[in-house]
Amino acid sequence: MNYQTITPEERFAMIIETLQSVPGVTPPWDGPQAKGFGALGLKIHAKTFAMLLKDKLVLKLPQSRIDALIAEGYGERFHPHHDGRVLKEWMNIESTFDEEWLPLAREAMEFVNSLKVKAK
Repeated sequence: MNYQTITPEERFAMIIETLQSVPGVTPPWDGPQAKGFGALGLKIHAKTFAMLLKDKLVLKLPQSRIDALIAEGYGERFHPHHDGRVLKEWMNIESTFDEEWLPLAREAMEFVNSLKVKAK
């Protein structure tokens, strides 16, 4: 598939369609109640692992994995606020890496799911 011919929204919709069949995965909320961090995100066991913001895929991954992806030029740390703070386990994936969105979203899903298991 030529990812250059579809929009980031369409790519994210494909990720949602693919991953929502995994037990515990729920699609983003829709409607006027969709407010706050993660409301528009894909979740596993009610914990957000992927969302689309400003045409970039935002993922929750281990900090060491994020460091490696940033070093490879995949994107940058996610800045949810305009005050310069970053979230150490969140990053933006550039749209130039479209082909990587699904595998990285899967990796984020597995990471967030593993956090639930560790918390028990």
